[in-house]
Amino acid sequence: MSNSEFPQFIMNLPRADIPFKGVTGWIAQTPETQVVFFDIEPVGRIAPHSHGEQWGTVIEGEMELTIGNETKRYRPGDSYHIPPNVVHSANFLSRVRVIDVFADRDRYKAKTR
Repeated sequence: MSNSEFPQFIMNLPRADIPFKGVTGWIAQTPETQVVFFDIEPVGRIAPHSHGEQWGTVIEGEMELTIGNETKRYRPGDSYHIPPNVVHSANFLSRVRVIDVFADRDRYKAKTR
């Protein structure tokens, strides 16, 4: 494993069906929540949107995250919390790996092969 990839057992999880080019995710599911291991290319800005509660942590790379009206830069080791239904957006400045936990157990569907 290099610093730029998740371990194989994570990459063997179901792939998330994500509508953004350059964004890959692997889903770990519980009855109440969904955990997604994201690998995101430097795709730039993701438009403002909202959904259920989300918590995440940066593993690699750097990104800007706007939650409500507050924008912060996040680096490895930083974590963030997005309350339910709060509008947020992101700007991916480099390749980024994050782990996000969603209170919505069905936030992403698994890709059908």
